[in-house]
Amino acid sequence: EGAELATGGTRRGIVVSTLAEARFFAAGGFDDILYAYPLPGGRLEECATLAKSLQAFQVLLDSPQALDLLLQHPLPPGKRWLVWLKLDCGNGRAGVRPTDPGAMSLARAIAEEAPEKVTLVGVYAHCGDTYSCCDVPAVQAIARATTAAVMDFVTA
Repeated sequence: EGAELATGGTRRGIVVSTLAEARFFAAGGFDDILYAYPLPGGRLEECATLAKSLQAFQVLLDSPQALDLLLQHPLPPGKRWLVWLKLDCGNGRAGVRPTDPGAMSLARAIAEEAPEKVTLVGVYAHCGDTYSCCDVPAVQAIARATTAAVMDFVTA
């Protein structure tokens, strides 16, 4: 019910952090799901099953190896892997640093290497470093820094 309220009843544009959550929402009629965890190579078949059955199942990438894995496992005709580049803007959990020269190379590779197999949807950053904040100004400072880092990257 909460997810339906959050999506205004569209059952689209939901973000999950586990494949179990993705399957749960898919079974409940959600057909546009972002799996907000860098692609786990050992779980590629589960991701492919969701990508084949949903209108939009989106994944995060943070390495050239993960891109190679998707390119080696294309979806059926009419489907493409929908990919967000995962940026690490300070929390150190996952993603590529936006200031890392490899980040731009990876973004270009996702966008240009095989557009018939993979589509770059955008960039994704998670402000997980706010978890240790003790007040609103601290959270706002991290949000501003993350936004600036993402905007600098996208502008470049």
